Amino acid sequence: MLIAIDGPAGAGKSTVARALAGRLGFTYLDSGAMYRCVALLAIASPAGRPAELARAARIELDGAAGRTILDGRDVTAAIRAADVSAAASRVAADPGVREALVAKQRELIGHGDWVAEGRDIGTVVAPAAELKIFLTAGPRERARRRSLELGADPERVLAEQTIRDERDRTRADSPLLPAPDAFTLDTTELSLDAVVARIAELAEASRVVP
Repeated sequence: MLIAIDGPAGAGKSTVARALAGRLGFTYLDSGAMYRCVALLAIASPAGRPAELARAARIELDGAAGRTILDGRDVTAAIRAADVSAAASRVAADPGVREALVAKQRELIGHGDWVAEGRDIGTVVAPAAELKIFLTAGPRERARRRSLELGADPERVLAEQTIRDERDRTRADSPLLPAPDAFTLDTTELSLDAVVARIAELAEASRVVP
């Protein structure tokens, strides 16, 4: 049983997905952490091909504890650095990277109950997901949230976010867009509890939750 949550940076995907998984007793998948892991490897090995790095990477995600393990090393904090965030968007545009990580993601969510979040879960990774959600929010609100998370200047975050949004929307492979059957939720004026409650209602209405 799978709930797919997609949307741009700052829409609240990770926070919502983690809270929803806890509420429903599902396992949480942060697909973005996997791209960040490849970005971290690419920064450390600039001569390496990102697709090859992605295929060889051993990535373990502990959603309950919020930990990311890369090749046996805890990189939970390292993958949240600003340079890694910027590099993650670039490596995510590489078709070879996406192919490798989509395969890993499909293997992970192939069994059990999951709340998976990212930018192409409902469109590419798991188009047959029982419930698909596309989270969004106003650009300035998304930038405000990201700036608080990163401790960065909101205007700089907004400028970088605009570039990333355009790259995500226009990339040839798996562009950022809602699945045709996804429910779109604007979180600009909503609290975390309100968003989680709404998705839980949709899950119940869709008979996703027994």
